[in-house]
Amino acid sequence: MRIAFISDIHGNFTALQAVLADIKSQGADQVICLGDTISLGPQPLETLNALKEFSSIYIMGNHDEAIIDPKKAAELEITEHLVPDLYWCRERLSASDYEFLRSFQSTHEMTFANGVRLLAFHGSPISTTDIIQATTPPELLDKYFAGQTATVLIGGHSHIQMHRRYGKKLILNSGSVGNAFEFAFSPGNPPHLLPWAEYAIVSQSGNTFNVDLRRVYFNTDELLKTVKASGLPGTAWWFKQY
Repeated sequence: MRIAFISDIHGNFTALQAVLADIKSQGADQVICLGDTISLGPQPLETLNALKEFSSIYIMGNHDEAIIDPKKAAELEITEHLVPDLYWCRERLSASDYEFLRSFQSTHEMTFANGVRLLAFHGSPISTTDIIQATTPPELLDKYFAGQTATVLIGGHSHIQMHRRYGKKLILNSGSVGNAFEFAFSPGNPPHLLPWAEYAIVSQSGNTFNVDLRRVYFNTDELLKTVKASGLPGTAWWFKQY
């Protein structure tokens, strides 16, 4: 069984196309989306329509929640200058698009044939806004994973790939498809984007459990042309990145 995990696409369909092509070349059996699908980027509808085309598990991200209910933007830790992009995205959605977003689930658990149990989420199993990093203190990990029996835990949200052992558990982050960060975000330290998309493939072969954290380059010039033509409020930010 080979499962591809994608996360934090953020309306960057150009990057998503590159990732989906790579997933196809790798022969993944299933795709699981870990949230933050359409906000911030110039291609929300293209992204959403592509996600609808394949049978998948969809996890709710904090940006997905904010698209559904923008009044909760601050509570969901959406930075104030990103709120106009949130409303720009909402204006392009249909009733069926909102219905699709509301179908996203908070977590998903699965068991591989060799008995490995995996739990998927966005930030943590208890909140879409928790950030789990390589430096997250063990006492916080104890809080986030209290009562969880899965031995492999995979999320997104931080926009940085990660492979971290925590006692007998393995914590993974698939990285960001549309907004791969160079360094972890912190207040006063704006993120700088990298010119590639990130995702993960986990697979089981006999008694072996494999993790492949993948990096796929995409055409940033093509993305910027799309941004320029879109009328996206955050256009200047994208041009500053690339």
